[in-house]
Amino acid sequence: MTTEWIGVIATYGLTVLLAIPLGKYLARVFKGESNWLDFLKPLERFIYRIGGVSESADLTWKQNLTALLTINLVWFLLAFGLLLFQGVLPLNPDGNSSQTPDLAFNSAISFLVNCDLQHYSGESGATYLTQLAVMMFLMFVSAATGMAAAVLLFRSFLPQSTDAIGNFYVLFIRSITRILLPGSLVVAFILAFNGTPASFDGKDTLITLQGDTVNVSRGPAAAMIAIKHLGTNGGGWFGANSAHPLENPNYLTNMVELIAQMVLPIAMIFALGFFINRKRFAWMIYTVMTVGVLLLLIPTVISELHGSPAIAQMGITQPTGAMEGKEVRFGPLASAYWSIVTTVISTGSVNSMHDSSMPLSGAMQLLGMMVNAFYGGVGAGLLNFYFFLIIAVFISGLMVGRTPELFGRKVEAREIKIASLVALLSALLVKGGTALAAWIFMNYGDATGGAADWAVKPSAWLNNPAFHGFSEMLYEMTSANANNGSGFEGLGDNNLFWNVSTGFVLIFGRFIPIIGPVAIAGLLARKKYVPESSGTLPVDTATFGLMIFAVIVILTALSFFPALALGPFAEYFSQK
Repeated sequence: MTTEWIGVIATYGLTVLLAIPLGKYLARVFKGESNWLDFLKPLERFIYRIGGVSESADLTWKQNLTALLTINLVWFLLAFGLLLFQGVLPLNPDGNSSQTPDLAFNSAISFLVNCDLQHYSGESGATYLTQLAVMMFLMFVSAATGMAAAVLLFRSFLPQSTDAIGNFYVLFIRSITRILLPGSLVVAFILAFNGTPASFDGKDTLITLQGDTVNVSRGPAAAMIAIKHLGTNGGGWFGANSAHPLENPNYLTNMVELIAQMVLPIAMIFALGFFINRKRFAWMIYTVMTVGVLLLLIPTVISELHGSPAIAQMGITQPTGAMEGKEVRFGPLASAYWSIVTTVISTGSVNSMHDSSMPLSGAMQLLGMMVNAFYGGVGAGLLNFYFFLIIAVFISGLMVGRTPELFGRKVEAREIKIASLVALLSALLVKGGTALAAWIFMNYGDATGGAADWAVKPSAWLNNPAFHGFSEMLYEMTSANANNGSGFEGLGDNNLFWNVSTGFVLIFGRFIPIIGPVAIAGLLARKKYVPESSGTLPVDTATFGLMIFAVIVILTALSFFPALALGPFAEYFSQK
């Protein structure tokens, strides 16, 4: 157990040690300053020339959002078409069939929005072509979209008043060429040299020691797994995700994949401090987020190490903790750590089955996705944290009798309205979607035809009854809204209802939290800058950090605790 603790502590420590200098490098890249990858400038200029983009032109916030949304629409249409016809396209050595229209709709949107909510099994539901040309391609561009949007936000913190807040296309390309591609190459090499497949061979046939014949899927998996974690994407080449021995062969790869999915979200926080030259502000944000992560992680670790009360009541000891759904090569501690990391960061990859987690652990995983601002996805975490920041500035200003200001710019009614709407949307999507699913299940759950046909027999949705069954539906909607992608896999989700409903939740859950903060940033950037004085509300202090944390806790509790009480908390107390 001591060794397991050392492994977890070392993993997090290495992540932060890498994130600080990486944050400084990110700031240089996004400022356009010289860096060690400047030899890529000719390639970038060639891309700009093909796309008709002026590298030196700054765009308004409306122009940037138009560019972001338009290019994402093009990617969706291309991905949807490829998935619909993948069965007759090349690079399909295993003969996998095309996806149905509703599944292709869900899959294309899911990977487009950095969620990677897979309603199919990786090795059988996609071909090598779509794994690379759709899934892996979208993993790069979705992560770069989030990073570029976050940097547009950074520009609004600078003292110069301006209508232009940057160029989405330039920031997007730099995110890929200077950050995501080099980082993915490093991670992919480590995975490949530790046994993760990196070839285009089809399934291999093996005979086990018991004499059974087993078909083992292969393919160029290492490359996809690298960007799935570095870009906080999630998904998996194999259906079992990073619990699969080929996707995550040993404890070293487990550490590498954990570091990869954490390092950019944390580095983006420090990049903000270097970009606007306010390092103390960045450390305040990092501290608030880290405290939030610890408050989710500690109950999870305790719950998983203590094991199941139901098994204990049978007189069976559990010296290694709760092992259902976990790989013995990782154990409950590393699995518990991964489960919180992947849900607070919105990666959504798993090295154990979350459906088998203890009820309290499941509640913490859900809370991490409901907050969606403790580190968060690459770029998206800061975008989600931003509207909490705006609300905290507004409330704090009113409490002390000062005009709410953020770095010399007044926060007025228009900005707080946008922030409040974004905050309320999350609760609407999660609880509204879960309520609709529960209503359909309760009314048509026992039906064998008729009205339930379009939903493919809701009676087949849930493998678990009562509280846990509700948690499975709640988790699915929460994961879709948070662009996370993990799931309680007791839920049968590959049907018309879940494919279409979560598809729309994915769209709104991704783009509204981008549109809102970028719009606020654009509005603030245009306002007159007022130099800070003794009457200015400081936003880089521990006191203000506590205020933001209180805002996050109160808004999350008011929005989601009733739903949690019906699911994981009710299950937890029923075990006592």
